Amino acid sequence: MPILTRVAVLVPAMLLAAVLPATSQADDPPIPSDAKIEKLFEGRVLTEGVAVAPDGQVFFSEITFSHVARDEKGAIEAGHIWRFDPTSGKTTIFRSPSGMSNGIKFDAEGNMVVAEGADYGGRRVTRTDRATGKSWVIAGMYEGRPLNSPNDITIDEKGRIYFSDPRYLGHEPIDQAVQAVYRLDTDGTLHRIITDAGKPNGVAVSPDQKTLYVVSNDNGTTAIERIGKAAANQADKVETPLRKGHMLLMAYDLAADGTAKFRKTLVDYSPYDGPDGLVMDKDGNLWVAVRAENRPGICVYNPEGKEIAYLKTEVPTNVGFGRDKESRTLYITAGKSLYRTKVNREGYHLPKKSK
Repeated sequence: MPILTRVAVLVPAMLLAAVLPATSQADDPPIPSDAKIEKLFEGRVLTEGVAVAPDGQVFFSEITFSHVARDEKGAIEAGHIWRFDPTSGKTTIFRSPSGMSNGIKFDAEGNMVVAEGADYGGRRVTRTDRATGKSWVIAGMYEGRPLNSPNDITIDEKGRIYFSDPRYLGHEPIDQAVQAVYRLDTDGTLHRIITDAGKPNGVAVSPDQKTLYVVSNDNGTTAIERIGKAAANQADKVETPLRKGHMLLMAYDLAADGTAKFRKTLVDYSPYDGPDGLVMDKDGNLWVAVRAENRPGICVYNPEGKEIAYLKTEVPTNVGFGRDKESRTLYITAGKSLYRTKVNREGYHLPKKSK
């Protein structure tokens, strides 16, 4: 499949999204009852980290697992950041190799901040000035050792960057003693602020800046598909039992100084898989990409963790809101594809600042 340009394709007759009513639903529910999902792109392995830039361009990661994305000579596809143009409907490569990018966010000045993972990736956080194309490594080591595999990113209105650092795949050594959440201050100092979140994945700061929401998705292994029936070197293909850990959506009190303290578990998804990425709307509701086998899709929760809407999708990885006139467009990465749908809430974005 060519990797230079792809054109958005509408799913024939559109895929009618199944919206299940909440226990109490307002006249204007977060997700319309007739919501439709539009397929925009299909890649090869796994899409992730969708985020919309201040100019409305949509960026997302394609993570190309090294045990999957190889050519006939054994060369590994190096991971990509794609750009979808809502005006033209075209999807083009923005950066490749991507450093095995995962989560993407834009700071208040419009710079792209990227969490680069393991499996031949950068294991770092980078910032890119889209006007010049220049990039900077802004976090790569903690206490003199490489990070595990930065996964997801959120940014507060003071410009501090928070990111999760689990490990889901990759052959590289695991150098950090714990899978944690870090805070990168504007002066460049890096702080480990959460160590009790299980295997942290999605992170999001609330619009009032008082809560840091953290997902734990502990799949019981640090190497996806390296053991079990999918492993190429396992002749009998017998699945290896794994004990999954916490599958939770949690709220942490976020202090003015950027420290975080566990407040409560909002949702426990056990025994099913938990969420992946999440974003906020302007009302402070959480839009969460839930991977639960019994009920995959986008779940919308109020700040107390009460579900107020549900949109069925294929197993999702992340979500992101459009901007300005498209602020009620929700973009979804799921499987190896990018989707969008119209919703009844406006997404929360950082207030813009000039450089």
